[in-house]
Amino acid sequence: MAGTSIVQWALGIFGSSGIHTFIMHYGYAAVFVLMGLEAASLPIPSEVVLPAIGYLAAQGLLNVFLAFAVSLAAGILGMSVDYFVAYYVSKDVVYRHLRFFRIKKETLDAFDRWFNKNGAFAVFSFRLIPILRGLISLPAGFARMPLRQFYFYSILGTVIWDVLLISFGYYALGSSSISTIVILLSVLGVVMYVIYVLTLRRIRRG
Repeated sequence: MAGTSIVQWALGIFGSSGIHTFIMHYGYAAVFVLMGLEAASLPIPSEVVLPAIGYLAAQGLLNVFLAFAVSLAAGILGMSVDYFVAYYVSKDVVYRHLRFFRIKKETLDAFDRWFNKNGAFAVFSFRLIPILRGLISLPAGFARMPLRQFYFYSILGTVIWDVLLISFGYYALGSSSISTIVILLSVLGVVMYVIYVLTLRRIRRG
C-alpha cells in the first residue's frame, strides 16, 4: 500500500493520469502518437509522457529500450513535419496558427533574428526546454538550416531529453522509496534549471 501511494503521489506531480492510461492501453502505438505530436509543436507534455513511459517500463509493461526507440523515431518524424512545413510555407501563415500558444509575432521575429546567428546552439539547447522543444523546428525551417546539421543537433538534444526523463520515470517513479523520488526529482530540477539559465544567457548575448 505504501509503495502504491508513493507512486500515485509522484505521478500526480507530473500531471495527467489520462496520458498514463492511454499508454497503458495502447502501448508503443500511444508512445509514438504522443511523442510525434509533441515534436510537431502540439501541446503534448513530454515531461509527463516520458516519465510515464519509464514508470510503465519499470513495472514490466513496456520494454524500456524499445519504448525509447519508438519515442525517438516519433520525435524525428514530428520535427521533420515542422521543419518542412516551415521550409515550404510562408512564415506568416505558420505563425498565424501559433496564436493559441499566446506567442506574439514580434517575439517570434526577434527569435528568428537570434536564430540566424545561433542556429546549431539553438536547435540543440531548445530540445532540452519544455514547450519550446517542438517550436524550434519552425525557425530552423524558415532559415533553411542544412538538414544534416538540423538532424544532428535535434537528435542529440532529443536523445538526452528522452533518456533523462525516461530514466527518471524508471528509477524514481518505479521506486517505493520516497527519499529516492525526492532526490531524483531534485537532480532533474537542477539539470533543467541549469540548461534554462545557460540558454537564456546565450540569448541575451545575441
